[in-house]
Amino acid sequence: MSGAPRRIRLALTISTVAAVLVLASFVLPAEYGYDPTGIGARLGIQGMSTDALSALSQESNEYRSDTIEFPLGPFESIEYKYLLAQGQAIIFGWQAEGEVVFDFHSEQAGSDPEDAVSLMIGRSSAQHGTYVAPFAGIHGWFWENRSQETVTVRLQTSGYFKESITYSRAGEYKRQF
Repeated sequence: MSGAPRRIRLALTISTVAAVLVLASFVLPAEYGYDPTGIGARLGIQGMSTDALSALSQESNEYRSDTIEFPLGPFESIEYKYLLAQGQAIIFGWQAEGEVVFDFHSEQAGSDPEDAVSLMIGRSSAQHGTYVAPFAGIHGWFWENRSQETVTVRLQTSGYFKESITYSRAGEYKRQF
């Protein structure tokens, strides 16, 4: 019977070492952002539980509302975006007098504009919702009128933004709030 206690001690030692390795390699990096082995960063799990946005956030910027209209001639397009920090939200609604092609997309600060992330693309005459910026950068819409008639797009937003940027055939225009 002297072999049984030895096997139990060996199994206990192996399971303890395995538990410590799992804790140090996976649990601490993912749940607490502490990565003593560096494995969490290499696996892309470091800080996973802290990536979720909080249900409540405080803002240092003033709450603002923005209403703007864009008349689009036949086959004309425009982009309108807000400069947002990570986690900032906007509530939006836009309506057009007819169907337009739209693309809601985001560009991370410092990235190539070609690396923009499209979140919603389609054809519609209206969209409404809430958007929370997953990263700092510019976030907003591209609209294109593909009809033979002039169509006006009217956008209403509210949130904690400080700046908007319009991109059109006339060039780039920044507006401070």
